[in-house]
Amino acid sequence: MKPSRMKDNLSKIHYDKLEKPLSFFQALKAKIEKRSTVNSLFKKQTSDLDKGLVASYKVSLLIAKNSKPHSIGETLILPALKEITDTMQRESTSNKMIKSIPLNNDTVSKRIDEMIDESTVTDNKAILLAYVRFINERKEIVEKLLFATSLITDTKGSSIFQAVEEYFIRKNVLLTNIIAYATNGAPSMTGRHVGYIAHLKKAVPGVICVHYVIHCQHLAAKNLSGVLHETLQFVIKAVNNIKASSLNDHMFRELCHDNDEYFERLLLHTAVRWLSKGKCLCRFFALFDSIIEFFNKIDPVLKENLKQRKIENGYLTDIFEKMNEVNLKLKGIR
Repeated sequence: MKPSRMKDNLSKIHYDKLEKPLSFFQALKAKIEKRSTVNSLFKKQTSDLDKGLVASYKVSLLIAKNSKPHSIGETLILPALKEITDTMQRESTSNKMIKSIPLNNDTVSKRIDEMIDESTVTDNKAILLAYVRFINERKEIVEKLLFATSLITDTKGSSIFQAVEEYFIRKNVLLTNIIAYATNGAPSMTGRHVGYIAHLKKAVPGVICVHYVIHCQHLAAKNLSGVLHETLQFVIKAVNNIKASSLNDHMFRELCHDNDEYFERLLLHTAVRWLSKGKCLCRFFALFDSIIEFFNKIDPVLKENLKQRKIENGYLTDIFEKMNEVNLKLKGIR
């Protein structure tokens, strides 16, 4: 704007400020510049949410490292944090800060799943993780991360072996120091001719190779034999019918209480949880008589199907229970 127009505006519109000193206008300019805008408000809110998200991930990592239940974030950590901040600073500030940190059971589970998923890489890189297990000076078995490296070209067995070999050469360690090797069940790892194990056995003929992620077979073997698969589907249907309705769940608990059952609730089956089938089937079979009694009036057809397959149900329970025991031992859990 031209200086002459600005002078006219001051003398005609803001004539009461015509005699004000220069410092007055400088202070007015500084006040206007400090005024909050819509963009600055959104930017501050986004920044607070980002900090809360980072804090949520860090606390979830601590929960996982200490093997605590995921619900502890909501039931203990947040209330404890509120008591501390209320005592140490203003209550309104602490409430706002705590609300920006999501730590409920589902959120913590999601955060942990994301952090332990080694395939979550932003630029689609294939990351090779190698762990080493050895006996330390105190004669204790120790397991640590040996290295993590990107596979430049592809994820074939030859590329994986080349990455491992290059690391050992760089560290001046002989491959013959490897006594045993445990891998997952991917074809690029276990292939007889071009898999990683095949290349390793050529370099170290006496190495012992094992498959360590047996629990992945739970996901691979979704379809059992016809009869067993059908039996499992009836079990899942019965569990869902009871658990999906709060009324049915309450009535079933009362029935179990009247029958003096050791357990009063069923466990849901989750396909992606590797211990889920075994736990669900064990609980189901333990409450089998009460379940049959419960479905006597609600769903007679399902009741008959379950009764006819009681033997198959018991067989599945035994098999999956044994598989869970093996998997837990392989993970070092007794």
